[in-house]
Amino acid sequence: MIGIIGGSGLYQMPGLTGIEERRVETAFGAPSDALIVGRLAGAEVAFLSRHGRGHRYTPGEVPYRANILAMKQLGVEQIVSLSAVGSLKAERKPLEFVLPDQFIDRTQGRKATFFGDGLVAHVGFSEPTCGRLRQQIQAACAEAKVVCHTGGTYVNMEGPAFSTKAESNLYRSWGADVIGMTNLTEAKLAREAEICYVTVAMVTDFDCLHPEHDAVTVKEIIANLTKNAENAAAVVRAAVERLEGAERKCGCGSALKHALITDPKVVPAATLERLRPLVGKYFAASAG
Repeated sequence: MIGIIGGSGLYQMPGLTGIEERRVETAFGAPSDALIVGRLAGAEVAFLSRHGRGHRYTPGEVPYRANILAMKQLGVEQIVSLSAVGSLKAERKPLEFVLPDQFIDRTQGRKATFFGDGLVAHVGFSEPTCGRLRQQIQAACAEAKVVCHTGGTYVNMEGPAFSTKAESNLYRSWGADVIGMTNLTEAKLAREAEICYVTVAMVTDFDCLHPEHDAVTVKEIIANLTKNAENAAAVVRAAVERLEGAERKCGCGSALKHALITDPKVVPAATLERLRPLVGKYFAASAG
């Protein structure tokens, strides 16, 4: 199954057929909303609105662990995450897409791991998004005739307020490309869940980049969100056609193989039960 997470402006997935709502409970609570399962371009897809239908959750309130674990429990192995972002570079224009391959964490105290409470894991994260998925999304953007920049750095700020000009200038001095409020947390959890993950960053405006930035109206940003959502639907459809049945030759599906540090004999039973959807196969092997 292919997972799609919709961000600001994308609260449903056009073109889904045979739709079924599934309310999934996880050991970390309920996800942002019911997952919408259906078929798109012949593939089974699970769609989740990150902020909930009606946009109910701030970036800091999103139940990220429940969202990713719900996808895992449904059998999702690949996630295409769509996210509205601000541009930190003049050459990354509104209505263009960016496929970041790096992140900078500027969040404050988010729950960004499934582990703890007696079970420790350190996953590799030098390449935080799946290169194989990025290539497929790049090809899908070309097919959908959406301008796409492959590679770049996404600054994940805390929000919900936008940057000050001083902060924006700092991030630009670091060479970052776009700024958003959600995707790094998802990427970390997806890696721990051994799910391939890619960010499709949809540019809505320039983040304090131009002197006239403050003159940009909410109406204009919403118009860009709407257009980006239309483009995203076309890109996702083209991507799903490419991803359906594709072999996962990347290392995402075995990210925990050498990451689990704790001696299995000392892991608390309650912790193991909570994390069984993630680690069950490894602990079964060690027990055998």
